[in-house]
Formats: sequence, C-alpha cells, structure tokens
Amino acid sequence: MPRAGIAYLPLHGGSAPRWLVKRMQGLARNITLAMVDELGRDAFLRRISDPCWFQALGCVLGFDWHSSGVTTVVTGVLKSAIDPAEAGLAVCGGKGKRSINTPAEIRSSGEALGLSTSKIDDLVYASKIGAKVDNAAIQAGYPLYHHAFILSEDGKWAIVQQGLNAGRHLARRYHWLSEDLREFTVEPHKAVAGIKEVGVLNMTARESEGCRKISVDLVKGDIFKLKRDIAHVGAKGQRTLNEWTGARVLVMPWEINWKAVEAAYNAQPRNYEELIALKGIGPSTLRGLALVSELIYGEPPSWQDPVRYSFAYGGKDGVPFPVRRKEMDESIDYLRLAVENARLGDRERLDALGRLAKFESAACDPSKA
Repeated sequence: MPRAGIAYLPLHGGSAPRWLVKRMQGLARNITLAMVDELGRDAFLRRISDPCWFQALGCVLGFDWHSSGVTTVVTGVLKSAIDPAEAGLAVCGGKGKRSINTPAEIRSSGEALGLSTSKIDDLVYASKIGAKVDNAAIQAGYPLYHHAFILSEDGKWAIVQQGLNAGRHLARRYHWLSEDLREFTVEPHKAVAGIKEVGVLNMTARESEGCRKISVDLVKGDIFKLKRDIAHVGAKGQRTLNEWTGARVLVMPWEINWKAVEAAYNAQPRNYEELIALKGIGPSTLRGLALVSELIYGEPPSWQDPVRYSFAYGGKDGVPFPVRRKEMDESIDYLRLAVENARLGDRERLDALGRLAKFESAACDPSKA
C-alpha cells in the first residue's frame, strides 16, 4: 500500500438535500453503467477501492470535496442507483443500524446475481472479518459506524467502511479489494484515509508478525498461566497502556473477555485471523494479549498508523461553488444517451468521453501529452 500523505475528514452533520440526491443517483447510475460497459466490473471495484478516485466521484456527483459525509452519501447513492440486474453489481450495508443488515443483503444480492451458496458464504465472511480487523486489530480511536460491501456477479468484492473519533470530530475511511488480497490480517488494505495518529496499535502490520503468533499461542495455552502473566505485568506497575506505550494510548488493558478466551482455547485457532474472527474477541482482549506478548515474551506490536492517502481541502454548502443544477441534469442526460446508444452499436459519445479523459490527463501531466 503506497504512502501518499494525509487525509483530513472532519465530521459534518446534516444530510444532502433531496434535489441533490436525486441528481446524484442519476449521475451515479450512468457513470457506473458506462464504466461497466467500457472497462468491466473488476475495473469499477478497483476504482471504488482507490480513495482518490472515490473522493473524485463524490465531487463529480456534486457532494463534498472532503468530510466524513462523502463516504456515507456516495455509497448510499450508489446503493440506490445501481440495479444488480442491470450492472451485475450490488452495494450492501450502510451507516449505523443499516450495517447490521449487511450479511442478509449480501445473501439476497448474491442469490439475485446467481452466485453459489459457498461463494455467498465467503462474501459474508469477508464482510464480517473486514469489519472486525478495522474495529479491533487496528486501534486508533475510530470505532466503525459505516460499512459498505460492494460485490459483483463474478464473486469479487470491495469494502468501503468508516470509523469516527467523536472527541476530535474526525473520521477515517478504510478501503478493501478482493483482488490480490492474500491475508485478512497482514496489511490487507488498498488504502486507509485519515489523519495520521501517534501510538496506533496496528496488529495488521508486517512488523507485528511475532506479536500475532504469540497472541495465538497465548489463547491456545494454559488460561491460568495467561492470567498469571497479566497479574505479573500489573505487579510490575504496568497498570495502563499509557504506561506501557510511553503516553501513546490512554486505555486500560485489563478488560479481557475471559469467556471469549476460553472459547478460543476450545477452538484452538490456527492463526491470528481465526483468533479475531471468534465472537467476543474484541479490542480490549487483543490489546491485553499484545501487552503480554511484548512485556513477557519480547514480541512487540507495531505502533505505526496505516493511514496513507490525502485529499483536497474544501467543504459543503456551496464550497467551492454551489451545485449547478442545469449543468448536472445535462450531464446525466448525456451519460444516459451515451450508454444507451453504445449498447445499440453507436459508440460516438462514449468514444468522445474517452478522448476527453486522455486530453484532461495530458493537461494535468505534460509528460503524457
């Protein structure tokens, strides 16, 4: 995952006006269909997993240059605009309570797209483990409140999910892509967008490999010994993760879910992914295991924030300028006709869009001219 800077995503309240959402849906539908027809569904998923393209899509649709709202609104618009039967794609999940329905929506969408039961099960698992990783294996103070899962009729997928830090009024967004994904718990993201924080417990970093292995060994071994290790660390005066990490994290580590640890012992997980996939194994338990791993067994976790990407600054409510409704409606009609005519054999408009894109690329980068 290449490093490209920092994203500033302030929490913005309110909702997009109805007249804007309607136009956003029209643009989103036709942009998606044009991309699927021209580039294929895989290319669409790749672009959704690119934070800069995702942010640009929000701008094209008439929403924010930045802010947390672009994530929830753009994915919501795509969900309502994309017809699986038409595009071979489906968007599941959403913000808050809607994210709880993601597994059921994946199953219904998968069936509508003609996927096998086993493939649908794999997709549901990918959704759940992706959320668990970003909520527990990466601890930066941004618990998830939004989860969108995009799947294709080819069984491929992308995840766009977001966490918030209410105290700092900031959000961060996580992008996943099934293509080329090797492990769910080892640097699995295509991108993590947000403000870089200090002292982030990052159990997905390659540098955390030893700590991951020790954590698994701890729950597979003698639970009473693990409790003694925890007590031993406390007796040494390491009472808080703040003391443990040198003022990097202000969280107590002792809220370990011992029932979940006992369940993990009975399950005997083979690796860290199987460990965190277990019900009840949450952030506090993983922190406690990481603490013992470092202080007792000498295998520290990584404290490097995985944030990578940056966006332009701006805002909503007319910044940098108000949405031009007439021009937006004309764009919707142009794209709609381009898609419809291309399907009838007349590709003139889509080819013109392709030439325009190349021209704009050359204008932005003289080396491509």
